[in-house]
Order: sequence, then C-alpha cells, then structure tokens
Amino acid sequence: MLQVTLSEPGKFRADDVPSPVAVPPTGFARVAVHRIGVCGTDLHAFHGRQPFFQYPRILGHELGVEVLALAEHDTSVVAIGDRCAVEPYLNCGACGACLRGKPNCCEKLAVMGVHMDGGMRSQILVPIAKLFPSNTLTMDQLALVETLGIGQHAVERGKVLLGETVLVVGAGPIGLATVQFAKAAGAQVTVLEPNTNRRAFVESTFKIEALAQADDRLFEAVFDATGNLAAMEASIERVAFGGRLVFVGLLQGRISFDDPLFHRREMTILASRNSAHAFPTIMHMIESGTIDTTPWITHRLTLDEVPARFPELTKQPGLVKAMIEVPHVDGAA
Repeated sequence: MLQVTLSEPGKFRADDVPSPVAVPPTGFARVAVHRIGVCGTDLHAFHGRQPFFQYPRILGHELGVEVLALAEHDTSVVAIGDRCAVEPYLNCGACGACLRGKPNCCEKLAVMGVHMDGGMRSQILVPIAKLFPSNTLTMDQLALVETLGIGQHAVERGKVLLGETVLVVGAGPIGLATVQFAKAAGAQVTVLEPNTNRRAFVESTFKIEALAQADDRLFEAVFDATGNLAAMEASIERVAFGGRLVFVGLLQGRISFDDPLFHRREMTILASRNSAHAFPTIMHMIESGTIDTTPWITHRLTLDEVPARFPELTKQPGLVKAMIEVPHVDGAA
C-alpha cells in the first residue's frame, strides 16, 4: 500500500509498504483511508515550525475512513463497511484530566499525525472507540469533523451566548470553524483578517463583517486563531470589560500583556485545545444543516501527488482547506 512520510522539513517520501494485519487486534479496526484534510498543523510541520513535533512523521489527522475488518467476535458499535470520522486524540484514561472528564487535556495525550504516525497511507489500524460512523455524511464531511471540533470546543470554552458580540482574529480553517459555531450560538460575529482573499471569502460565505484592521470596538468574546505573537498580544486590547479572550492558535514562545489593562477590565483568558466528546454533536449539526461544510474545500490532490504538490499549497492565495483523496482499487468513497 502507499504510505507518504514527512521525512524532514520540506521533504515528503512516498513508499510502498505492507498493509496492516488482516485481522486487527481486539479493540481496533482496520480501516481504509479515503480522505485526509490538510491542517495548519501539517503546513507548519512541513515548514519546520510545529511545536511538539519530531521527524520523520506520517501526517494526517483529519480523516474520513471505511471500516474493513474487526477482530473476531468483536461486538463494537461499528460494523464492516461503516464510513466514519476519526477522533485522532489518544488519551490514557487514567490521569487526573481524563478522570475529570477532560481527555483532550490528557497528561499523556498523543495526536495521530503529530505525536504518532497518522493517516497519510491507504490503510491504518484505529481504536474502535475513536471511530464515529454516519450513514449520511460524505467522506469529505467526515474528514472535516476534526477541524470543526477545534472551533466548537473554542466556542464552548468561551461560553458564547445568544446576542453577544464576538471577534474572531484570523480566518484560516480554525478561525472559520470558530466563526461557524459562534454564529450557531447566535452571536454577532466579526472577523479580523489582513488577507484580502480570506476577508472576501468570509464576507461572501458567512455574510458577516470582515475587517482588515481593528477599530476601537471592544467585544464580549475574542477568539485568536492566528498563532502569531503580535496578533495574540494585540487581541487582549479588543476584549470588553468583563469579557473573555480564548487563545485557539498556538505559538512557540511567550505571550505578554499589560497587567493594569487585564485587571481593569477583569477579563478572563482561556486556552483551547482539541475537542472533547464533541464528534457526535458536530456530526449531527452537519447532518441537520446547522453547520454547512460546502464552502470549505478549495483544493484537491491525491495521496500520490503529495510529495510534488504539497509545497505549492502554501503558496495558494485562495486556500481554505485542501483535501487529499486516496484512491482504492476496490472502490472509492
């Protein structure tokens, strides 16, 4: 089977490797990977700028898969042929965070495609507990659930209420996911994004205001999805008195802010990681039409094209989300 590995920053390698064992061990499913969403994490890893990352690594944590095999006598909730989204966060289940119901903050958390090898290959073994089947979602939609989950969890962390004013800083995929769930919560959403193409996408797709530069307005909830030091420090100044700031983006380094401003406005600053327990909710929202995935995918490539074409993705001005398709001889999704 085909396997694509990021061997070092800026360099992919394609190999023909053996498929996983025909009959998976108990608690696991052997799945065919049909779709792989390209995340900002993947782009940062390609450029050597991703925290908590080691090379070589098989990328791919936004996955749409099909169940091919289960262990003998397996009585799980998935069946052979099921199409599933994959929750790529592997938690220990025993640390303090897991026992408090926060598995996304597991002390030993390993994310597929980041801390361990992911889905840029034809088949993989996945813990059955991390598979979420749907009879109606397409493979494209299943692969988008993880990205949407980052935005869903951020809005949940920010406790966004009906009618509140929300500013989302950064209109990359994570910022756009945050926009969608803030709108679903009934907030009045504004986006701050210097990129002209992204602003145009936001305005045409979501029918909301997109600013090139900040004005003097303050917002009850601010979500920074940039991972940029200057933007993150400036976002603190956009928070209203008694408001909340949620850092969704991540950077390598320290963040500083003006303490008198922080205290005078009695603001709350939160970090937001990956989602916890959210996949079924997100999938239902897509199925019901509450969350629309139609505008997301702007670029496509096949798995065998990744070594040659991946570098050009970072140069595409209109890139929102690239989707990698994995052809299979025995049928594609």
